[in-house]
Amino acid sequence: MNITVYLGANLGTDPALPQAVQQLGRWIGESGNALVYGGSKSGLMGLLADSVLAAGGRVTGVEPKCFLDAELQHERLTELIVTEDIPSRKTKMIELGDAFIAFPGGTGTLEEITEVISKLSLGQLDAPCILYDLNGYYQPLHQLLQQMITMGLSTPARQQNIAFVADLAQIRAILEK
Repeated sequence: MNITVYLGANLGTDPALPQAVQQLGRWIGESGNALVYGGSKSGLMGLLADSVLAAGGRVTGVEPKCFLDAELQHERLTELIVTEDIPSRKTKMIELGDAFIAFPGGTGTLEEITEVISKLSLGQLDAPCILYDLNGYYQPLHQLLQQMITMGLSTPARQQNIAFVADLAQIRAILEK
């Protein structure tokens, strides 16, 4: 299975982030699944790719030309796909994914996972969408999605493939079904 993971190119300030992302990467590599991610060597993105590769896994990076020019790409990827721009990168990452995970990240991560959520809601995508709610990181988004249902602007059926999980064990339970 290709697992598309969205996450930050920074390390963040929570010491739990690097450890959790390395555990996720090890599991992806050891489980025989493959990683699809943004292709960067920086921050959490680089740690994730390194962890998958060290565990013997396959890693596909999808990098827009503008980041390639800045030499941000990871050099040891199994495959590097270069796209014209960020919108085509997002499209390619969705096309390649069989499941989607948002690890804590910044505004780019939020933009990418909300596109997946929207496609699920509209019936344009049928795949697990997991928000790794490490230390409650995604609780505000979870509350907003629940508020959409309460206000009659969304429905439980439209959000059925969206899961908020606290740890790797819960991710595994969803993806190993």
